[in-house]
Amino acid sequence: MSNLLLLLFALPIATIIISSILETILKNPIAVAALVFAIYLIVAFAAFDATFLIYVIIYTILALISAILTRVIINLINDDDDDDNNNGCGNNNGNDNGNNGNSGCGCNRYYNNRYYR
Repeated sequence: MSNLLLLLFALPIATIIISSILETILKNPIAVAALVFAIYLIVAFAAFDATFLIYVIIYTILALISAILTRVIINLINDDDDDDNNNGCGNNNGNDNGNNGNSGCGCNRYYNNRYYR
């Protein structure tokens, strides 16, 4: 009974949490799924029998889905933050205050300072 609770509840929840954390670090859902697969494959041969390989595939798919959902949520949060303040790159209505086309936008400052000096 304790193995069943481990296989059906504890490991899937741990997989979701770990894959979400790894996604924020690695920023690549495929790499997260591959890492989870490698870890569970080692665990399968070290602690369980060959029937655990079915769970390894299921947990890998679960890790991939959670990593993709985490990436979508992070992208939505970042898009919402950019729309609120626009990082000073909004429309300045032609008034550049003598900055020679530099509207205060970070990308313009980068190009003006790095490449043209």
